Amino acid sequence: MAEDASAEEPGYEQAREELAAVVAKLEAGGLSLEDSLALWERGESLARTCERHLAGARERVETVLRDVESRE
Repeated sequence: MAEDASAEEPGYEQAREELAAVVAKLEAGGLSLEDSLALWERGESLARTCERHLAGARERVETVLRDVESRE
């Protein structure tokens, strides 16, 4: 079932854009406590998604650099 969750996970750019929108809504204020908490939770989820994408990209770059260095 973890594969189903990752298939529905937004890409980095989409998650980053949605996270920016969440932050803007929270900063604008005027929301109920419940709505603010729901947005905060969504923002946390999106931030974790971005971190996963960045970690994956970092790992790929490090792998390529190791491969290049081992050939020299």
